[in-house]
Amino acid sequence: MQAGLAGTAQALDEPAPTGQGAPAPPKPPEAGVPLAAATVMAAPPSFFSFSDTVVSYRFQGPSAEPGLVVDRPGGRKEARAVPKNVVNLFHANSWAYGTNLISLDILRSGSQDPAGDKRVPFKDYGATEVYLIYRGVLSPNKIFDTTVFAIPGLVKDIGLSFGADINTKDTKFDSEKRAGTFGLSFAFDVPAGFVNLKVQGYKEFSRNGFAGTAPTKESRLPVIPGFDYAHFRSVEYKMTPEFELTYTIPLAFTGLPLALAGFNTLILPKGRYGQINENQTRVEFVSQTNLVLDIGQLVENAPNRVEAFVGFQYWHNKFGGDPRRTPNTEEKALIAGVAYHLK
Repeated sequence: MQAGLAGTAQALDEPAPTGQGAPAPPKPPEAGVPLAAATVMAAPPSFFSFSDTVVSYRFQGPSAEPGLVVDRPGGRKEARAVPKNVVNLFHANSWAYGTNLISLDILRSGSQDPAGDKRVPFKDYGATEVYLIYRGVLSPNKIFDTTVFAIPGLVKDIGLSFGADINTKDTKFDSEKRAGTFGLSFAFDVPAGFVNLKVQGYKEFSRNGFAGTAPTKESRLPVIPGFDYAHFRSVEYKMTPEFELTYTIPLAFTGLPLALAGFNTLILPKGRYGQINENQTRVEFVSQTNLVLDIGQLVENAPNRVEAFVGFQYWHNKFGGDPRRTPNTEEKALIAGVAYHLK
């Protein structure tokens, strides 16, 4: 999900007396969750009054993969940059009491991020990741037919947000992320477009494919007597606070059907990670900003059909990794893509 979906949100802005919304992950890993969630924030309140399905493609790079480095002369290690091609299928709808969205990202890395398994740790082609996201929001104002859950002139609606992230990636690390979110969604009262903030709890479970064997001498990690390394693969992180800001801002002053659409997500430390959980996670921050052009409106006066977008993504302490312990945890990636609304 990327800024190509912002046109959906623009189409929903004007009739929206109240808005709701949903997240990145973070998660995301590359999936720009909050932006997709933003596309349904301003949906009208009638039962199933809005539905949109979008297929998009984007290229992004150089992406960062924590722990992935290139050995240089003199023992120096350099972060390995990874290009990615991403196909996304996204669906959003609004109903009488809230909103829903589902997003499926299929991310194919270049050979710099090789696929692998226990038998062949590093294959000669890039890894494929599948990332599925669900987000929902319930509006107490709609459920109870009231305006109590709003702050006039500041917040149009306060909703209950909930969601889940599921991923898998065919590398030796054998990632299998399972995460859940629950909290509050605030839809701010802005003159045009929308700005939404979510404050919620975040709970993650994952896998660690590197933890199936005891540390080597080269790793200089202590060997714990009696520890069952062969079965230490599941990782449960602590519940932690998460903050997500999503926005779409029309750029009407340009005279073109342009908009800025993006998200910022902050996840506080969620516990320990590493081959024997020897490292502490750090504060994770990911920000993406995209400039979206509605090509359909520009060329054929057919808005919210075909869009093109370019943007930039910054990811600090990716996946919560500590840069002092894990190399390649900072990402600065350019993004370019197109999106088509199936309606």
